[in-house]
Amino acid sequence: MEQVLGSFPLWVIVVDYVLGVIMWTLIGRAAMNFFLSEDSNFFFMRFFVRSTNPILRVFRPITPSFLLEPLIPLYVAWFFFLFRFYVMPWLLGYSVMGMLSFPLESEIARAIQVFLTPRP
Repeated sequence: MEQVLGSFPLWVIVVDYVLGVIMWTLIGRAAMNFFLSEDSNFFFMRFFVRSTNPILRVFRPITPSFLLEPLIPLYVAWFFFLFRFYVMPWLLGYSVMGMLSFPLESEIARAIQVFLTPRP
């Protein structure tokens, strides 16, 4: 975490984490929607629907009408990905960010690596 905080200003970390959580929540809703209906009583599905409905309402004017309803959260998550991958580096003055350049995903990958690394 120190490497991430040292290379990016705090506002970048906070904005990226918020956008990353929104993006992954939308992806989670789309994934859950393959197995459960939106009106399911399963608490995870209720959380995904309740937390993402306001975001989907904001993006409704630019959402194509031909998209199947379960794919709309993926479409909206794509916008968050594009913003995080292209706009954030541009605002920071980077020309290329590279693999695992997102602070949120970098921290998750680093935690998995530490967890899976055998200890002597």
